[in-house]
Amino acid sequence: MFQPFGRQETVRLTMGQALIKFLQRQYTEYDGELQRFIPAIWGIFGHGNVSGLSQALWEYGDQLPYYQPANEQSMVHAAAAFARTRLRAQTFACTTSIGPGATNMITGAAAAHVNRLPVLLLPSDYYATRFQGQVLQDIEHPVSLDMSVTDCFRVVSQFFDRITRPEQILYAAPEAMRVMTDPVDAGPATIALPQDIQSVAFDCPANFFRKKIWRIERRQPDERRIGEAIALLKEAKSPYILAGGGVHYAKAWAELREFSDAFGIPVGETHSGRGALKEESPLLIGGSGHTGTPLSGKYAADADLVFLVGTRLADFATGSYSAWQRPDVKFVSVNVSGAHAHKLGALPIVADARESLRALIAAGRAAGVKPNPGYVESLAVDRQNWLQQKRDSVYVQYPGERMSQAQVIGALNDFMDAEDTLVCAAGTAPGDLHQLFEATAGRILHLEFGYSCMGYDIPGAIGVRLARPDDGEVYVFLGDGNYLLHPMELKTAVQEGVKLTVILLQNDGFQSIHGHQKVLVGHSLGNEFRQRDLETGKLDDGEFLEIDYAKNAESFGLRAWNVADEAQLKTALEEARLEERSCMIVAQIERYSRLPRSGIWWDVFGAEVTNDDATKALVAEREEGRESQRFYW
Repeated sequence: MFQPFGRQETVRLTMGQALIKFLQRQYTEYDGELQRFIPAIWGIFGHGNVSGLSQALWEYGDQLPYYQPANEQSMVHAAAAFARTRLRAQTFACTTSIGPGATNMITGAAAAHVNRLPVLLLPSDYYATRFQGQVLQDIEHPVSLDMSVTDCFRVVSQFFDRITRPEQILYAAPEAMRVMTDPVDAGPATIALPQDIQSVAFDCPANFFRKKIWRIERRQPDERRIGEAIALLKEAKSPYILAGGGVHYAKAWAELREFSDAFGIPVGETHSGRGALKEESPLLIGGSGHTGTPLSGKYAADADLVFLVGTRLADFATGSYSAWQRPDVKFVSVNVSGAHAHKLGALPIVADARESLRALIAAGRAAGVKPNPGYVESLAVDRQNWLQQKRDSVYVQYPGERMSQAQVIGALNDFMDAEDTLVCAAGTAPGDLHQLFEATAGRILHLEFGYSCMGYDIPGAIGVRLARPDDGEVYVFLGDGNYLLHPMELKTAVQEGVKLTVILLQNDGFQSIHGHQKVLVGHSLGNEFRQRDLETGKLDDGEFLEIDYAKNAESFGLRAWNVADEAQLKTALEEARLEERSCMIVAQIERYSRLPRSGIWWDVFGAEVTNDDATKALVAEREEGRESQRFYW
């Protein structure tokens, strides 16, 4: 048989052993900081990887610590949150068994892909030899014998390969590293590993295990684009900045503040961009888009020039292309991805956000661009009015009602310290935090709302804690419907001694989508936790379930509190900070409270044909907003 690498030093290893050794020699360098790219591996062992990767990890993984989740989806969330917190310079690998273990990772992979977060996924796969016939735990496709359930990963991965000979890992693994460390291509990399090939030996070139440094580079902006952008800014009377997650990945916080201050431009932030202005600023108008502040909605609608910095422009941020209403509005988009930089017909600056902002600042000052005094003064008045509105009508206790979710957020704004992190994903919680949470003074808001993935919160918080082991407290902010999807990862937090404080908002159901249902359909169906009514046979007519979430948390080993008002909440927060173990605070909140609207429409289709008068009226009202939807070019 042909024997490659005859003139090189080789070492005989299984493919799994070679991969484990390789991963421990991969490093990133970002702004001169050198670190292991994959410092640990998560996994649940089963049919497919127990005799392959687990053996390799046991024998050769001394520098690759192993973490055990309770669910395969969860470990991908933990890896993605870790990668986000480490600004994509580090991530985790995740290994699973064949079949259901592998497909359990799909949702996590999709969330990571949407949010451009690198994770290395190593699902097991069928026998490449096929000697065994149809393998346990996989599909049998009638006309594609090379297809398996791991092909599902193709649409949620930035890179995908299936290893059918051990030597192929020599090319697949480096390519996965390249994709994950590229600022444009960053996202999940999937290497499907047939269970027999994991254990097949080959003569591996010794230089495969040399230390490899993947430099995360900063693409420089084109001077002509900078000049064109400044020419637009010089003519603008009401400019506006929409700051996205790219500000964080580029570490462009100081430059964003300087750009905003130098030219008097208000800053709105997307969900992943919250905290882009790290310190309080008179030009910070908070969360932007459909779930943003009324203040940001007003200034977006009136803007004549919009700087889009590091955002992919999801529909909440753009109000389904209705947020900017000036007929002559123009856009300048700063993004490392050309695909995103060209959206909305924007003047594209395809470059690193920090370097682009530095160039814009220098060029703007050289061109003599100054703030518009009247514009800045009007913003100051409107900011004060919004602050007064929050004090007068948002953070207040209404008679006969439970404590509101807004009151809980207000208490956290008062209580959280610098370096504390608040993690949140789906439901009403991300929208309310987007509008109300003060992600300044060193407080960190970690919102996963690109995929709005229920079940992200607790494993995501574990990833944050592992990424910031010594920095502040890590809080999880989630509703009871969300909690019920992935409470099992409290086990992992306890197992690893990871301190989390879970703030569980008990509103007895999926009240976010219930709110949508009531304003789009006019009726309730299947969104609250109720007993089925025996007389009507309907689930929505019964009494609310009584679930003791605090006892559930205590069964995992957490300390838990039930709180009904702000005073009890603040006491529990103070006591939880002193605890060394994980904690849960169950807050009984008003089921149907809502925040002031941003004034930015969002496109959700109602029934085009219906005989129900309530639905018909709501759809007609909703469709009035479609008049504000625009095609920007």
